[in-house]
Parts: sequence; C-alpha cells; structure tokens
Amino acid sequence: MKLILAEPFKSLWTDRDAFEAVEQLQGQVYRQLEGRRTLRTEVDGRGYFVKIHRGIGWGEIFKNLSTAKAPVLGAGQEWRAIQRLHEVGVPTMTAVAYGERGSNPATQHSFIITEELAPTVSLEDYSADWLQNPPEPPLKRALVAEVARMTGTMHRAGVNHRDCYICHFLLHTDKPIHADDIRLSLIDLHRAQVRSQTPQRWRDKDLAGLYFSALNIGLTRRDKLRFLRGYFQKPLRQILRDESALLVRLERKAMRLHARKERYGDAL
Repeated sequence: MKLILAEPFKSLWTDRDAFEAVEQLQGQVYRQLEGRRTLRTEVDGRGYFVKIHRGIGWGEIFKNLSTAKAPVLGAGQEWRAIQRLHEVGVPTMTAVAYGERGSNPATQHSFIITEELAPTVSLEDYSADWLQNPPEPPLKRALVAEVARMTGTMHRAGVNHRDCYICHFLLHTDKPIHADDIRLSLIDLHRAQVRSQTPQRWRDKDLAGLYFSALNIGLTRRDKLRFLRGYFQKPLRQILRDESALLVRLERKAMRLHARKERYGDAL
C-alpha cells in the first residue's frame, strides 16, 4: 500500500482509513465511469479535484492491449507525471494526497487529490474567437512560445501526455493578461506515461494532437515556426533540415484527426 497525505487531508483524515474517507467526499462530479470518478470538492473554502480509480477489470485491460492502447490502471500514472513535471519546471497541478492499495492491476483501488487551479481559462476557450478577434501579436507569440517550451521540456523529461490538446493548458487569470507576464499550467495527466526517455511514437502523437487542437484558431506559418523553434530549442534552419519527415507526419496526422472530428464530432 502507498499513502501520501499533505494538508489539509493529513489532519482531516487522522485516525481514518483514507481509502474510505476519499469515497465519502462530496462535490460536483465531472466524470463518472465504471472504473473512475472525478469530482470537485471544497475543504475550508479551498477547491480540490479528486480522481478515484477502482480498477477496470482484466477484460478492459486486455481490450486496451489488443488495440495497442496502454490502459490507465490507477492514479499512480498521474502522480508520477506531476512529480516529474515539477522536477523539470513545467507548471502543473499540485498533488496533496495520493493513495494506492492492492497489487492486482484489475482491481487496484487508488486516488489522487490536486489543488484547484483557479481562476483560469483553458487555451481552447481563450482562443475560441481568435479568427474573428485576433489577440495582440505579442500576446499570441508569448503563448505559442510558452506552450512550446512546456511541451518540449515535458518530452525531454520522459513524459508524454496522451491527451495533449490546448484545452489542457490553463491560462491563469488572477491578474491582467500581458505578453510579458503569462502563466500556463498543464492538467489532466491521468493517461500520461513517464519513462527515462519519451519514445518518438508517443512524442509524435502528442505533437499531432496539439497541432490538431490548434488548427482553427488562426495560427500563421510564422506562429508554427515559432513553436518549432521553442519546442526543439534549436536554430530553425536545423529543425527544418533534420525534422522534415516529422513535420510531414504531423500534418498528415492532424488532418486525419480533423477529418475524423468532422465525421464523428467530438467523439475522438
């Protein structure tokens, strides 16, 4: 069994079974699946997000593996990803409680609680009207550069997100937003994988998803080149020479995702 508690849950759950206590937390439920529940709760006036995993069963595990998908087995994936991102300077959530018990991956009970990031707005919502109301060029450049820095640092640290879309980058709005003082945080890491090095296949999937999610916000060719320079941390000429095959793959993959969305809506 693994159990790590910080305040306020360390005091709140003194002499209590944390795995029973977390199940009793009340609040707004954001997602309710057979093996996972996500909700927002409040303790002493502060907001927290709670993800509880109860095991997905061997049938679902084998189903995922048979389709070359890595199953989400518990809260440990998100916990490890959060810790690694903090180590390398990628702003993300702060975990205040984590528990895992049971060695059987099909029935393991686990949970993670993170501090709410507020006030914030997702980049998807913030950029939704950019085609009609473009942002100031310095602000757009700053946002593109920061997303590139965060994504590149994440991948170089051995973390791939698996849901890498602009909706999972939160822009902090606790003070006026200016190009020279922006704060972004990366969220929703429950599917993330942590290794010593990010495999190219998973890196490319993240980049294609990110590109796809930004297709309709009015990015120019110069914006895309700025992202590449910030992501690879290399001279642009070298990137265009060394990564030409990658750029072609990303374009194709993003177009396939876009065509799929046109056919099936948001059910990607």
